[in-house]
Amino acid sequence: MNATRAPHPYVGMWVTADGRIRQELLANGRYEEERDGRKRAYTGRYTVTGTHLDYHDDLGFTATGDVRDGVLYHEHLVLYRQERPS
Repeated sequence: MNATRAPHPYVGMWVTADGRIRQELLANGRYEEERDGRKRAYTGRYTVTGTHLDYHDDLGFTATGDVRDGVLYHEHLVLYRQERPS
């Protein structure tokens, strides 16, 4: 019997305070990052271990992030969870 798993709690849209950078963590382990209105400026895969994220960009570079108190600290970026409209 196949049980449907809920997506990881970090799945969804994360945005900088000024809205210039938007990073969507997809349920399939991929991410898409928009910068200054340029959609899919960066894409790749990510893994989560506890509150730590490892990013592997499609261009070959890697990055890390950590979620603390509901805030995603991704390298030099600080991103906040964007709630979906009701």
